[in-house]
Amino acid sequence: MNLIDQDRIWLEETLKKFIGKMEWVSEKSRDKIPATTVNGVHDDRSAGADTWTADNGLSWWTNGFWGGILWQLYHETGRERYSEIAGISEKKLDQCFTDYYGLHHDVGFMWLPTAVADYKLTGNEESKKRALHAAGLLAGRFNPAGKFIRAWNDGADKDTRGWAIIDSLLNIPLLYWASEETKDPRYRQIAMLHADMAMNIFIRPDGSSNHIVEFDPENGDVVKTYGGQGYENGSSWTRGQSWALYGFVISYRHTRKKDYLDTAKRVANYFAVNIPEDGLIPVDFRQPKEPCWMDDTAAAIAACGFIELSKEVEEWDREIYFNAAMKLLKALTDNHCDFTENSDGMLTHCSGAYHMAEHHVNLVYADYFLLEALLKLKGNDYFMW
Repeated sequence: MNLIDQDRIWLEETLKKFIGKMEWVSEKSRDKIPATTVNGVHDDRSAGADTWTADNGLSWWTNGFWGGILWQLYHETGRERYSEIAGISEKKLDQCFTDYYGLHHDVGFMWLPTAVADYKLTGNEESKKRALHAAGLLAGRFNPAGKFIRAWNDGADKDTRGWAIIDSLLNIPLLYWASEETKDPRYRQIAMLHADMAMNIFIRPDGSSNHIVEFDPENGDVVKTYGGQGYENGSSWTRGQSWALYGFVISYRHTRKKDYLDTAKRVANYFAVNIPEDGLIPVDFRQPKEPCWMDDTAAAIAACGFIELSKEVEEWDREIYFNAAMKLLKALTDNHCDFTENSDGMLTHCSGAYHMAEHHVNLVYADYFLLEALLKLKGNDYFMW
């Protein structure tokens, strides 16, 4: 949809501030793989084994989004320095393949915004090799009995062999890409089987979503559901809603299977009617009034989903979804964006989970999805998924 003049001015000014800040942040953090900010300074998940455990350091699930920001900036500006800095983190992630044990279902989040982006934008054959390796690892987590991609690895106190999570709808685009690239349908078939399972098992009749479903890994029967990063079992974790919204739109875009579009619309309708008046999204739509924890990551991801959905629906629905995206983005940029030099990060009110000790922090993937959404509005995003 075309922006009205006032919104176009807002978009131009916001992108100017975002890109202007990234001019110096990208150089300051060029050798890091940040996940958050600590006292206003990007942390570094590539700092070494003496600092992080295997899956909380170099294999941390958000480690592709720093590269993703840089590739979006490269696509927008054409400046080679952004591709150069993006290549630093991409090469660092090679160690994850060697270490192996820290890898998990989120390899899509790690290598779609880095290696796949590099290959698609520059033709780098080494990046293609990395991305296909990651796709093979993701496909290897598929459980045929339950038709799901296994989430996480076993911890000291839990058996996750039968666990699946709604987040993986944004990981399976790695499989769609691998199938399109190699002409091998196996990757796409696994992705669609997982998406079908999520559509039928995770999404409730009202359009809300479970976060975690446990299956019997031997026979595929549903064992139980978990509240996961939301308030409680049966509640409505907003980032999970946004993964579902955007994820089903993406699966529809790759497959044109109408059931995915219909499911995306159902999730989007549920999300839209629950957006608070001020446009700021809580961690869980069913959380108590106090404490009022918010999560900018859910808002930014959902905005991307709403914009993409608006491109796929009939004209009478288009305005509803587009306006929902605009409300979310304006609420973020007006209230929760730090464009100053006081912090390396942008969005200020992110929450990893409702019951975590820390809330209202910066998280790198919130910044990524904010940039992606803004570039979608401009009509110049690189479609990462």
